[in-house]
Amino acid sequence: MSTEPELRSPEALRALRALRADFPALATRVRGHRLAYLDSAATSLRPRAVIDAVSDVAITRAGSVHRGVHALSEAATDAFDEVRADVAVLLGAATEEVVFTSGTTASINLVAQSWGRRFVGAGDAIVVSELEHHANLVPWQLLCEERGAELRVVEIDARGRISLDDLDRKLDRKVRLVAVSHLSNVLGTITPIAEVAARARAVGARLLVDGAQAIAHLPVDVAGLGCDFYAFSAHKALGPTGTGVLWGRRELLDAMPPWQAGGGMIAQVTYASARFLPPPHRFEAGTPNISGVIGLGAALRYLRALDRDALAAHEAALHRELCARLAAVPGVALLGEPEAAVASFTVERVHPHDVATLLDARGVAIRAGHHCAQPLHGRLGLIASCRASLGCYSGLDDVEQLIGALAHVREVFP
Repeated sequence: MSTEPELRSPEALRALRALRADFPALATRVRGHRLAYLDSAATSLRPRAVIDAVSDVAITRAGSVHRGVHALSEAATDAFDEVRADVAVLLGAATEEVVFTSGTTASINLVAQSWGRRFVGAGDAIVVSELEHHANLVPWQLLCEERGAELRVVEIDARGRISLDDLDRKLDRKVRLVAVSHLSNVLGTITPIAEVAARARAVGARLLVDGAQAIAHLPVDVAGLGCDFYAFSAHKALGPTGTGVLWGRRELLDAMPPWQAGGGMIAQVTYASARFLPPPHRFEAGTPNISGVIGLGAALRYLRALDRDALAAHEAALHRELCARLAAVPGVALLGEPEAAVASFTVERVHPHDVATLLDARGVAIRAGHHCAQPLHGRLGLIASCRASLGCYSGLDDVEQLIGALAHVREVFP
């Protein structure tokens, strides 16, 4: 029986059924079972509104953006530009500070290659944490190697949270940038971004936040957080794949050279030289992912129409239940002390890939592996782990199906 009775209330169940009806993928039968989709940290499912918006681009907005004067091009441009304003509202930012990319990875690499090459030099330092996804680690490794800078890694504590004491030890006037995740994709721990930002500012460093996991689960106000860059992907927040956002402070974007060059980012070109458009267009060379950006807009409109307070309360209760149920399964070890959305675990004497395969046979979709966080797993003394993660469409029945399937795993591997 659930220790969170609000998850079983008639009102909560009706609201969940109504919301799930918007997600066609949930009607999929998996090996004869209902789908219990617990892999939203990898990619979220998409509501019908997003699917329709993406399909409609190929019909009524089939032109390219910012180029043509015909009706299809103008329709695509209008819809595309509206999304930039929608993202700005979401983040509490100015429209000209919103850069469209192909995802969080591209956003972080843009900062590394443009801001980093201009402002990081020999003898400087960049600070990351032990929590980081490869996308917020490897670009900084490459930049430090190229520029002769030092990469410093902040430790996590026994609960899986960034140690602010160790952060203080790693910060000095040599540090040019601190790069941390807002919500860990492995441990589900939340970084106190405002506190990290204050410490970074005190030594004159900039702060980049990997918001890939946080964007769908936590409120994001870049002014309140005090960061300098914030990156996220559409597909973690009900949108299409191949689409992302980099937010950067206007004065920083103004000082950054283009990372890629081509059409769409040029003010004037001669055979001798080129003059570039101001941000954000300076960083959007070539034909963008038009359907992806418009799909992101549809996802943001869908999310705005939901009762976000009720949804957050439901997700928090469900996450507590997920963690409690996993911790109660014999032989299952929960990693760290998860705070939101994610719960990673191991099963004694069973490889995570075998666990995931057996769960899939019961209709349960989870992630197994190192979750693009190999150094963190090494820090925890693991090669891999299992990860269950929640979306707005997740319910107690998904958790119960997971726990039932884990009982089967224990039967196969006693």
